[in-house]
Amino acid sequence: MSIVTLTSDFGTVDGYVGEMKGEILSRCPEATLIDVTHEIAPRDIEGGSWTLERIWGRFPEGTIHLGVVDPGVGGSRRPVAVHAAGRWFIGPDNGLLSGVLAGSGASDARLLDPERFAPGVHSATFHGRDIFAPAAAWLASGRPEMGLGPEIEVAGLTRVERSEAHRVGGAIRGRVAHIDRFGNLVTDIPGSWLAPTALIEVGGEVVSGMTSTYADVEPGELVAVVGSAGTLEIAVRDGDAASRLGVPRGGEVSVRTERD
Repeated sequence: MSIVTLTSDFGTVDGYVGEMKGEILSRCPEATLIDVTHEIAPRDIEGGSWTLERIWGRFPEGTIHLGVVDPGVGGSRRPVAVHAAGRWFIGPDNGLLSGVLAGSGASDARLLDPERFAPGVHSATFHGRDIFAPAAAWLASGRPEMGLGPEIEVAGLTRVERSEAHRVGGAIRGRVAHIDRFGNLVTDIPGSWLAPTALIEVGGEVVSGMTSTYADVEPGELVAVVGSAGTLEIAVRDGDAASRLGVPRGGEVSVRTERD
């Protein structure tokens, strides 16, 4: 039984997700469909990339990850399937797969040709249903990847440019990589880089020292923890750090030691 995950910016109001699921199950009834999220902000390619990068390794080898955040649908961007770390990733070649490509050792990529695996009429505005979903069903059914389309160079796939956390002398410079629905600031600074006495500067405020949990401070206080992504996370206990600090995704975060 093949697992197919779905990640998109479609939301659940319009039925677009249901159409994709119906297309997959019509072609591969035995597939197991997993909704990762359909609440990526509209057209937020970087946000979709971050989500896929975080979740793909939590699923077993053989999983097919279908991602659709596709503001250029029907345009010049290519529909692709990428094989990496024993899994397949299907979606638009617009940077959505950047995080996957960075950390999974992609070994094979295909330019999707729907006339091979789903001949017929294809909407110019809904490739999620008419191209990506049938491609996922093709693989979930155990059919060979050669049937998806011609092989293309992995090195030529689109990547979203982004800065990485780095050290500057004795300090660390990073950025807010994600803001979750609780207003927590998830950074790109590895937790292994942080000392217990670190001073974290973000949004004009300083958080003194690392703690283990949100509950280690009083309600309303700022707290710095190593979050579930394994990176530095800044939060407000029982509150919203993003609103309090006015820091957007991409905002700068700096860390120094107490003696500095």
